[in-house]
Amino acid sequence: MFDGFRTRSLDTPRGAIAAVCGGDGPPLLLLHGYPETHLMWRDVAPRLAERFTVIAADLPGYGASFRPPASEDHAAHGKRAMATDLVAAMAAAGFERFAVAGHDRGARVAYRMALDHPERVTRLAVLDIVPTGATWERADRWFALGYWHWGFLAQPAPLPERLIGADPAAFSEHHLRRIGLGAAPGRYPEAVLAAYRAQLDDPGVVAAICEDYRAGASIDVEHDAEGGVIDCPVLVLWGSRGAMELFYGDVLEVWRPLAADLRGHAVEASHFLVEDEPERVAADLLEFFAPGAEASRPGWR
Repeated sequence: MFDGFRTRSLDTPRGAIAAVCGGDGPPLLLLHGYPETHLMWRDVAPRLAERFTVIAADLPGYGASFRPPASEDHAAHGKRAMATDLVAAMAAAGFERFAVAGHDRGARVAYRMALDHPERVTRLAVLDIVPTGATWERADRWFALGYWHWGFLAQPAPLPERLIGADPAAFSEHHLRRIGLGAAPGRYPEAVLAAYRAQLDDPGVVAAICEDYRAGASIDVEHDAEGGVIDCPVLVLWGSRGAMELFYGDVLEVWRPLAADLRGHAVEASHFLVEDEPERVAADLLEFFAPGAEASRPGWR
């Protein structure tokens, strides 16, 4: 995996960000989701590296990156703080302006980065999310049943940490497998699944995951309520077999108030579309991030 890439430790004011870097061309930052690490980009990053300098990073609290100490208001794990960390990491790698693509929790960091640091982000791709504020505003019984982990992980410490720690394998099997992680045949090497499961065996990572979701139920919503419009072009991709269309119907309509230049479409995949369909996702990202990319193409909205 990641042939031709090198491991980097990128210093930031709060701690070191672990990343793999490869390729040549305009800089492109890749951010993973829960409960993954940069490994989720293993099949896409090499394709992108044919055109871009790719930096696939572990989010703070995940993988080999630093673990922020918990704060009472959860701001230490908020997406504003993480976005600032990743901007600093990219500067440490030598890039003041860059494009960014994020999936799941990484997408929440990515769009907050575009809002808070518009001078840094040239193009933004968000995969299988809607904005955090809209997620809670539109929550209904389908959300409560399908994405029950949002409320569970956001419960006050140490309840979710202790329950997950009592049987991490059961939590992984009965939650993560059911929303699609590892389900696509031939797409998930056992070593990758083992690395994801190992995160749930690490109390420090589990605590960081819970703080991530506590921030997502509190400080992140407050930051979204401040408003703002993303200046750069935005691509939205989502899995047609995931929950986005079930929960929100027209996914692009949910994003439209936040993005002046918006396009996107569904991919025939689960929530984990990057790992389910890496060739398709890579092609979409290459076209969107290519220098001089058009604002839209036939068949896109």
